[in-house]
Amino acid sequence: MTSIDFVTLGANDPAAATRFYDAAFGLGSQVRVRASETTAATGFRGFTLSLTVSQPGTVNGLIDAAVAAGASVVKPATKSFWGYGGVVRAPDGALWKIATSVKKDTGPATRRIDQFVLLLGVEDVVATKKFYVARGLTVGKSFGRKYVEFETPPNSVKLALYGRRALAKDAGVSPEGTGPHGLTIGGGDGSFTDPDGFAWEVATAVR
Repeated sequence: MTSIDFVTLGANDPAAATRFYDAAFGLGSQVRVRASETTAATGFRGFTLSLTVSQPGTVNGLIDAAVAAGASVVKPATKSFWGYGGVVRAPDGALWKIATSVKKDTGPATRRIDQFVLLLGVEDVVATKKFYVARGLTVGKSFGRKYVEFETPPNSVKLALYGRRALAKDAGVSPEGTGPHGLTIGGGDGSFTDPDGFAWEVATAVR
């Protein structure tokens, strides 16, 4: 089964970005940072990173830790039809959604992350789904032209596809944007670029 072992985020100051991710989320080797002129990008970079947790207290704790480490709040944490969550922008510009399907705490807050999800905002969900299926990914959930989620092994980063405008709306930002994505996906059996310009590299590649 094709899996994502890590994501590499471009940052103008890689050392500062690494310190931020260690302090905010503690994801270890699943998030790596590489020097990149991400200032060339304007507006929405076409993807979000999502952390699914067990309860609202954990959402609040992770958002507070991210803000203390230098993130800015894009969408304050609040209840919704689907649960509870909020969105922050990391100092390198990446958008992070921290959410839970539960609306009430059932115990003490922790820093435990149940699922790390990479959501790609794509122009044509059906076409991009076909592309990834041809690359060896297996569809886990699919809602027509709106959303696709691929099956992934335990402890790997889950990949999902969302329409670009819908993903931007969910994150609370404008869908407009130009320039590099500032993201490289680590996994699979070769290096390639998908139809929306997202680049993959093999997990064993020198970084």
